[in-house]
Order: sequence, then structure tokens, then C-alpha cells
Amino acid sequence: MSLKERLMNDLKDAMKEKKQLRKSVITMLRAAIKQVEVDNRIALDDEDIIDIMSKQVKQKRDAIEEFAKGNREDLVNEAKEEIEILMEYLPRQLTENEITQIVTQVIHEVGTNSPKDMGKVMSALQPRVKGRADGKLVNKIVKQFLQ
Repeated sequence: MSLKERLMNDLKDAMKEKKQLRKSVITMLRAAIKQVEVDNRIALDDEDIIDIMSKQVKQKRDAIEEFAKGNREDLVNEAKEEIEILMEYLPRQLTENEITQIVTQVIHEVGTNSPKDMGKVMSALQPRVKGRADGKLVNKIVKQFLQ
């Protein structure tokens, strides 16, 4: 079953079970997918949909920081719940140790230890962690290794 089909089935279930937040998150996600498809006149595959979901999760995480600054715990909690729903559709997330191992391997393959070569390392690393790791965490680990 493709991600699109799974999202549609889960949307139907959320509507039947009257799970408003889940319905809202899935509807928002389907709208984002449809927008990209219409704008680019293409049909997205599962990998493209995972990219969109990853961006949605990143936006929610950024929003949490802003809500926390504004002392809006209600919105922080809602955004966290939305992230949990989105994470159900993403591949299993890598642990910090797994990311560290991949970073070490990529740095060895690229053959660099210089902070100037961060772009090379990140471009080689991105396909391996795409959709499976938070970009900020990956960036932080790479910086630690290249110091």
C-alpha cells in the first residue's frame, strides 16, 4: 500500500472515530502533497511524500520553539501531538549512535577532517539519512567530527 493510500485510509478512520487532531494533520499533509503535485504537474512517489512529511515535522519543531518563547504550552503540546502523528508515517528514525556511525563512515569515504569540507560531507551524507534523522542533529554531529 502506498503512502497516499495509507493516508486516505487513515483519514477515513480518523473521521469515523472522530479523532479531530489526527484528521486535521492528515488533511494538512494531503493538502501539502496535492499542492506539490499540482504545482509541478507530477505524481509524487513515497520518497517524495516522505520529504514533504520531513519538512512538516521540521516546521512543527520550529513552531514549538516559538510557542515556548511565547509561553503557549497549549500550542506546544498540540504541535508535539502533531509531530507524533506525522512520525507514524516516516521511516524509523536513526538513533544518535547510528547517525554517528554513518557520519564516521562518510567522513572516512570523503577523506576529510577539515571544517571547510562540511558541504562535501553533508552532500554525501544526506541520501543516507534522508527522512530518517533530524537535520539539526546530523549537522551537530558532523560539526563535532570536523573540528
